[in-house]
Amino acid sequence: MDTLLYIVWNPSIEAFYIGPLAFRWYSLCWLVGLLLAYLVVKWLYKDQKLPDEKFDPLFIYCFLGILIGARLGHCIFYQPDYFLTSGRGFIEMLLPIHIDQYGAWHMTGYQGLASHGGTAGLILALLLYVRRWKVPTWQVLDNIAIATGITACFIRLGNLMNSEIIGRVITTVADDAPWYAFWFQKVDPTPAFRHPGQLYEAIAYALLFVIMIIIYKADRAKSNPTTQTTKLGTGFYFGLCLFYIFLFRFFIEYTKEVQESFEEGMLFDMGQLLSVPFVLIGGYYMLRAVKR
Repeated sequence: MDTLLYIVWNPSIEAFYIGPLAFRWYSLCWLVGLLLAYLVVKWLYKDQKLPDEKFDPLFIYCFLGILIGARLGHCIFYQPDYFLTSGRGFIEMLLPIHIDQYGAWHMTGYQGLASHGGTAGLILALLLYVRRWKVPTWQVLDNIAIATGITACFIRLGNLMNSEIIGRVITTVADDAPWYAFWFQKVDPTPAFRHPGQLYEAIAYALLFVIMIIIYKADRAKSNPTTQTTKLGTGFYFGLCLFYIFLFRFFIEYTKEVQESFEEGMLFDMGQLLSVPFVLIGGYYMLRAVKR
C-alpha cells in the first residue's frame, strides 16, 4: 500500500491556547483573510488618492456585512427548520451560543456561515457605506472586489482545517486513491478518500486575487497617472469577482458532499441554485463595463 498516494488529514481544530482560551484555526484564517484584504484595500485607496478618513470606517462596514449576511444566509437557506421555528433557534441564529436541553448556554462561535449570504451582506453594507461617506459607488465596489479573492482563499483554508464542507468520496480503496485525495479522519473513521473541495476553492480564489492585481496594475500603467484607471469605477472588477467565484462555485459543487439532507436527490444543490443569480449579475456588470 503506497500511503503517498493520498493525504491523511486530521489536524486539531485549535491552533493554540492562551490560558483557558482556545484559538481555532478557522477563526485565525478568517482574521488573516480580513487583515490581508484590509491591507490591500488600504493600498488601493492610497494609490487612488482617496482620503484616509473615508477608508477608516470601511472595515467595520465590511466585517459586519459579511458576518451578519453569512450567518443569516446559512440559517435561512440551509437550516430554516431549526433556526426559524423556535425561540431557541432564533437566539442561536443571532448569538454565537448553543442552548442545550437543560437551558444552559454554551459559547460555540457561529457554527454555520454561508458565502452567498456573506456576499449579499457585504454588498448591502458597501451601499450603506458609500451613501454615508459620499465615495463613488462603483469605485468602492471594484476596490473591494480586487481584495475579495484573498479573503475567500483563507476562509476556505479555515474550512479545510475544520474538516468541513468536504468533497465526495473518490474511492474507498487506498491502492486506487489519487495523489490529490484526502482522508478526513474526523469524518471517516475508516478509510475513505475524498476530493479536498475546500483546497480546490482556496487555490481558485488565490488565483482570482493574482489575476485582479495583474489587471489592475496593467490598467493603471497604461492610464494617465492623474486620472482613475480605465476599468476602475465601471463595475468591471465587481462583475469579474462575482462571475468568477460563483461560476467556479457552481461547478465545484459536483465534487462536494451535500451539506443538508434536503439536498439529496436535487438536480442542483442549494449552493448551485444560489450561485446562479450572482453569476448572471457578475456577467451583466462585466459586459456593461466593457461596452462603456
